[in-house]
Amino acid sequence: MSPDAETTGHDLKHVKRLLDFEPVADDFAAAVIAGLSADPKSIPPKFFYDATGSDIFNRICETEEYYVTRTEVALLKAIGPEIAKHAGPGVSVIEYGCGSSDKIRSLLDALDGPAEYWAIDISRDHLLKSADAIGRDYPDLGVNAVVADFAAKLELPDQMAGRKLAFFPGSTIGNQTPAEAEAFLTGVRAVVGDAGALLIGVDLKKDLDRLSRAYNDAAGHTADFNLNLLHRMRAELGAELNPDGFEHRAFFNQDQSRIEMHLAAKGAQSIRLGAHEFVFADGETIHTENSCKYDIKGFQALAARAGFEAVQSWTDADDLFSIHFLESASPAGGARNYGPSRFVPG
Repeated sequence: MSPDAETTGHDLKHVKRLLDFEPVADDFAAAVIAGLSADPKSIPPKFFYDATGSDIFNRICETEEYYVTRTEVALLKAIGPEIAKHAGPGVSVIEYGCGSSDKIRSLLDALDGPAEYWAIDISRDHLLKSADAIGRDYPDLGVNAVVADFAAKLELPDQMAGRKLAFFPGSTIGNQTPAEAEAFLTGVRAVVGDAGALLIGVDLKKDLDRLSRAYNDAAGHTADFNLNLLHRMRAELGAELNPDGFEHRAFFNQDQSRIEMHLAAKGAQSIRLGAHEFVFADGETIHTENSCKYDIKGFQALAARAGFEAVQSWTDADDLFSIHFLESASPAGGARNYGPSRFVPG
């Protein structure tokens, strides 16, 4: 951590400490040019989330077809006492990416006297607003905000109150390839240390019809979410393109065990950005997102390669989603895997 990373004198009333690593936001134009110059063409999914994209995603989470958010929130609330037992009292919670406040509040409510909360996010304004609200509502909790790209190498203060418990909900791990996920989890293991733990949400393999409907909702919100990339390119970058010349396409790649989202050209199309022109044949796609699906044993094996031992895993009654409590592997490599424990919300 650089000495100037700590920012003092901020006007947040309920944040104890603010660390600003001044992460460099990826250049949208450069990413589009690089991605459309590649074969096959792609654009990173992080660019979905402008204000319009975030609003559309909130609508996706409310659809009947998209089970992920509501299933995880219900499961977190239901298994709270068991999480608290494994975590122990007085932990410091480190959240990677400040998403739904329902999730972190469910965890904090369940834990036995959590001492500190370290919220990490690359979006400074969103992070500070979220962290300040948590500090206001949990006055006995030491709330800290870290402006950083959590996907990059991250160094946090070694001295935190109690045990370190990392929290990575939302199945965001699925947006990474297995190799990327292993590298990320290895970094988390380094942050939490030998006595630390990780609570993580992971989407599960399931029947193809259920998966297809989740990413092709009847109201068309997921299609709008995907196509918004094109509208954003035109509005922010001045790209010359016809958004109606592309369509949303989402399908399960069996070999890679992942949902893939693409924007497919309807007939011959072109996108011009400055001096660059990209030509599309009929049906050619821009790959916009992956969402890898795991089974319990498969994810536990990936976590083990990153230095974690599986203590307990929970699923909902329909085996749609899983939550895993992992502990840093002991140097002796003693196994503590208690296997999956299903909770049926009542």
